[in-house]
Amino acid sequence: MQVVTRQRGISLVEVMVAVLIFSIGLIGLAGLLVVSTRSNHTAYLRTQVTFLANNMADRMRANPLGVWTSSYNSTAYPIAGTTDCQTVACSPVDIAKRDQQTWSRLLTTLLPGAKAGISCVANGSLSYAVKADEFARRPPYGGTCAMTISWTERGSGDKTHSDAALQTFAWEFQP
Repeated sequence: MQVVTRQRGISLVEVMVAVLIFSIGLIGLAGLLVVSTRSNHTAYLRTQVTFLANNMADRMRANPLGVWTSSYNSTAYPIAGTTDCQTVACSPVDIAKRDQQTWSRLLTTLLPGAKAGISCVANGSLSYAVKADEFARRPPYGGTCAMTISWTERGSGDKTHSDAALQTFAWEFQP
């Protein structure tokens, strides 16, 4: 006589194990999406910093007389105020002030908790000395400028940083 045994409920256990494994995979995928979103935002902010730095460097290159007179030097960016150079003729110092104010608005718009500083120092070992009458010919700047931009970056994705870490971009260039 042959005994037939029926296995009831085995397929239900297999389905429950499969659902458990699938759920663990979904939890891992959710964590991956969170890290991906944070990394994407971090990359966005760093792209904005590079844009802002190049933006101000281009403004300075367009106004070498403002750079020569140290009109861009400040450690207190963002700077408030407005300078009207559309209805009134502006001097190189006024143009530098307008550039600082425009750049300051961009800083506060594009970066959270942004602070910046620019310091230009003329090279003392130049083969030429710029005289007052030569400024009309717009001589290139014979020194270097140092720019620092700091901002708050939230959630860098690893456990070594606090939730809101201060990041700094430092650049030395010749306008």
